[in-house]
Amino acid sequence: MAKETNLLGVVMWIVGVLVSLAVGFGMIDGVLVVRWIPSVITVIAGWIVVIGAIIGVITAIIRK
Repeated sequence: MAKETNLLGVVMWIVGVLVSLAVGFGMIDGVLVVRWIPSVITVIAGWIVVIGAIIGVITAIIRK
């Protein structure tokens, strides 16, 4: 049972990283916008999301 739980956790983590990257790049490309917030701030927020996802992946790899 623990092995199945661990596998599910890894799959969920990968899905989270992919969603974060998709949202971040969508914000950078201007596909995803936030109302009432200037596009420059949205692009900066997109880069923060992408960089955060990459740092999270690197940190997880280092911890293993």
